[in-house]
Amino acid sequence: MSDGTFVRVACVADVPRGSMLEITVESRSIVLCHTREGWFALDNVCTHAYAKLSEGRLRKTKLICPLHGGSFDCRTGAAIGSPAVAPLGTYVVRLVGENVEVALGAHAAGS
Repeated sequence: MSDGTFVRVACVADVPRGSMLEITVESRSIVLCHTREGWFALDNVCTHAYAKLSEGRLRKTKLICPLHGGSFDCRTGAAIGSPAVAPLGTYVVRLVGENVEVALGAHAAGS
């Protein structure tokens, strides 16, 4: 899948708007976020200290780490709240009917 091939990871109904879901693609932990602005996929491990972001909170487009409260913009992966300073990797998401698909090899704009 390194060439950007899309893989089905969930059904739209699995992730209500305003929530997130931990998924695994090619042994990589990814957090899938569904916001009012759309669907986003990011690396699931905080860049500050090891913690799964899927165990934190999603507030609009802000993804908040459960360990120290660092935050990221789920649209771009940018660190927007300390102690996090390094961005998260982001991945392209698309909807095909009721399926949500992610491509690891294709990075989203801004990553």
